[in-house]
Amino acid sequence: MRKLVTCLVGVGILAAVNVSIWQKEQLLDHGKIVLLPLAPVDPRSLMQGDYMRLRFQAEQEMQRLLPKTKDHVVADGYAIVSLNEQQVGQVQAVVSELPSIMAANQWPLQYRIRAGELRFATNAFFFQEGHADDYAKARYGEFRVNDNGEMLLANLRGEQLEVLGFQATIK
Repeated sequence: MRKLVTCLVGVGILAAVNVSIWQKEQLLDHGKIVLLPLAPVDPRSLMQGDYMRLRFQAEQEMQRLLPKTKDHVVADGYAIVSLNEQQVGQVQAVVSELPSIMAANQWPLQYRIRAGELRFATNAFFFQEGHADDYAKARYGEFRVNDNGEMLLANLRGEQLEVLGFQATIK
């Protein structure tokens, strides 16, 4: 009986992990493309090993819009961004609940407050060893976003919005 329960729990965990992976793949394949301009970071920490530390201008824009208490920034929520023709987003508002109605060119981006810092999907971009130069000219993060504001960083893009690195060579 114990072996059966252990096997069933193991199968349940594997199923949950695989469903999560499938959902992320669907988001990458079908999510709305939103480009967010990168903000400057300390050059000494820009490239650390096989990843690049990221900051986004949207985070800085949001800092002035976020409601604050005396001690800290209040809770998680959504940044509402307006997208231009190239899909580059600019923060218009910060809200705590997902809006039911938005303009055609607006999109919600889920954010979280962790350790007192605002975070979008990630603050790092990992790449294959030895390919740091491919990403050194990154100016935009390309996110795939679903209707609920869930985001995944898909690529980094250059000044002319071109996809950089590995993804650029396989498309």
